[in-house]
Amino acid sequence: MTKQPEELALMAEAGRLLASVFEMLDRTQRVGMSTLDIDTLVERFIVEKLHARPASKGQYGYGFVLNSSVNDVVCHGVPSQSDVLRDGDIVNLDITLEKNGFIADSSKTYLIGDVAPAARRLVQTTYDAMWMGIRAVRPGARLGDIGWAIERHAKRNGYSVVREYCGHGIGREMHEAPQILHFGKPGTGLALREGMVFTIEPMLNRGRRGVRTQDDGWTVVTRDGSLSAQFEHTVAVTASGVSVLTLRSEERDMIGKMRIAA
Repeated sequence: MTKQPEELALMAEAGRLLASVFEMLDRTQRVGMSTLDIDTLVERFIVEKLHARPASKGQYGYGFVLNSSVNDVVCHGVPSQSDVLRDGDIVNLDITLEKNGFIADSSKTYLIGDVAPAARRLVQTTYDAMWMGIRAVRPGARLGDIGWAIERHAKRNGYSVVREYCGHGIGREMHEAPQILHFGKPGTGLALREGMVFTIEPMLNRGRRGVRTQDDGWTVVTRDGSLSAQFEHTVAVTASGVSVLTLRSEERDMIGKMRIAA
């Protein structure tokens, strides 16, 4: 489903506000905070500062504003007061925001304190893999081009790509068509058209790609206990390429490096 220019403008505003949430978290001392403390902080910021709605809260019966996925948690980690971030951890914070009827979705994996080189490398490679996928977005490209770019980069660096979870179309609803797989073959799948808006959100594991869901029905972990990392942006297909709607201020240089439109 493609968006009209006026809808894209509203989505860009939601994306800009969501980017500011992560910029607030960048300034926050995260060591020693519980993931529930972070959830509370983010909710207050979205509601009181941005006058927006945390879109994840209440979605599918979920009771929190964000997902907090620590170390071997792949995605959908549930905030908890007992889950305290410690030196050496990595944590993905996945946040959604709705403003004026449109939703933006983004996530970032944070390094907590002094993180081991192997974990740092996984996080950096995952971030780069997301950008490889973004770079493939343009009118006439295929969904398989995105997945292939991500999987190729992951495999070249010795990591596996989680296949059970994928990116998705987004707009007035959090999850719309199409699904954006993070693996695939170039030249296959749906052709991209100007006005399409979707997320790209690869999850890379340091070990095997197998995952399992814990008894809470939400938290997904690696089967082999290996570390997992994720990054996510909401993007729009433009006439000349791609616009990253949730782009953060520290990422402006990525635009030039990847030769894509802001």
